[in-house]
Amino acid sequence: MTKKEIVKAIADDIGLTQLKTKEIVQKTFDAIVDTLVTDKRIELRNFGVFEVKKRAARKARNPRTGERVDVSEKYVVTFKPGKEMEERVKQMSEDAHRQKQAASQPAAPVNDSPSASAPEARPSPGYTPPAPGPSPNPVSPPTQTPPPGPSSY
Repeated sequence: MTKKEIVKAIADDIGLTQLKTKEIVQKTFDAIVDTLVTDKRIELRNFGVFEVKKRAARKARNPRTGERVDVSEKYVVTFKPGKEMEERVKQMSEDAHRQKQAASQPAAPVNDSPSASAPEARPSPGYTPPAPGPSPNPVSPPTQTPPPGPSSY
């Protein structure tokens, strides 16, 4: 979602013009950046915490050449989501997991009445039926054993 889309959604929701809403959204973002520059931290309840942290100097490698490179220290902005945001995102991933599980399970038959006809069985592509005649591995019929009784020995 872009800033323009956020502005449009808010303007439609509260009934302000997009121009006025854009000004309010931009001032909000500017206030967040100004606070980070001066205070190095801003906490927005139920949303999260933005914080400026110093990343130490380090040695790295140029992925193309493999040459070692010195990377100087720098300041970076970190974000830790608030409790409400984490819960909503967690719920989203749990819902997606449930949908994936439901999709992987076989579907129940829609019409299991005796009048429902089964689909016609067709051989898979490339299947060749066996040639007529005696089978190459004949199976001998089972031998019959005499019923139990007095033996003739």
